[in-house]
Amino acid sequence: MRVKVLFVVTIIATFVLVGLAGAQEQQQSSSNQSTISSLDNQGIKNYLLGPGDVVEIRVFGQPDLSSTAQVDGDGNLSSLPFLEAPISAKCRTEKDIQKEIAVAYGKFINNPQVSVRISERNSRQPATVFGAVRQPTRIEMKRRVRLNELMAVSGGFTERAAGTIQILHTEPLMCPEPGEEAFAGPIDGTKIPLQIVKISELRMGKVEANPVIRPGDYVLVTEAEPVYVTGSVVSASGIFLREQLTLSRALAMVGGTRKEAKNNDVIIYRQKPNSTEQEVIHVDYAAIKKNEKPDVLLQPYDVIEVPEAGAFSSQRIGSTLLGALTGSITSAISSSGTMLPARIIY
Repeated sequence: MRVKVLFVVTIIATFVLVGLAGAQEQQQSSSNQSTISSLDNQGIKNYLLGPGDVVEIRVFGQPDLSSTAQVDGDGNLSSLPFLEAPISAKCRTEKDIQKEIAVAYGKFINNPQVSVRISERNSRQPATVFGAVRQPTRIEMKRRVRLNELMAVSGGFTERAAGTIQILHTEPLMCPEPGEEAFAGPIDGTKIPLQIVKISELRMGKVEANPVIRPGDYVLVTEAEPVYVTGSVVSASGIFLREQLTLSRALAMVGGTRKEAKNNDVIIYRQKPNSTEQEVIHVDYAAIKKNEKPDVLLQPYDVIEVPEAGAFSSQRIGSTLLGALTGSITSAISSSGTMLPARIIY
């Protein structure tokens, strides 16, 4: 069991370190970027206390009872003056504990006037967003935050976004709402607590694609791997492999094929798994365009070569003859220096 847990921890550590390395590179390119971003304070009045939070307690007219206290690991305020029983604070608002403290001190003084103010919010670790976003950042989690809010704070997706978002949970949900009790238990050390969301579904507004982000979560927007298009195309280049990228779409992204392209024999060079050899795939792109054959799904690092048709092929025979004729006329002009007038036949 210990070996299995260690294996899972190693995978999680690798996931985090690789992602943070990429985030650090992007952060260095933005000189004005802050280390920790903060969302707006909407809803912060309903902040639920947790271990590590600090509150200031004031009892009007009783300076000996006023104090500053920290919520302990059990979720209690256990060091208030003259109170033997601890005050439960975890997952409660400052108004909730204010009422309970007033009741507790009511045993010693008549109608105590108590105020409670949260001075430090330390119970929730920031969430980290990195990968194919414009501003990798750490975000303070002072309230319930959903995925779309984190994406907005991080500046949105870059052109390298592959189409999925990976959410790695590092801590259980501290104060679950009804229906979320299953997320409040300890994280199973034998499993990777990973959640995957599709960007397309998030943009469509699907509720299940916009989950609540927990404090301490690592949110990775996966970066697309490249596909290379070369040969007789308008603009040969590398493009990013996004979800369900087909040969037709890839060729359209580079401007399409040229007139002289041999569309009936497009070649895809694909690396074989665990091998240095390449698989050579011949595709009839002309038949795909006519819906006579199914399109081909591309894989990372595919190299697509669109060859040119032969000089006397059906695609090029016209341009070949025209070029030959134009070349002959040009040669005749250059050799004589003048051009004979055309004979006019009546």
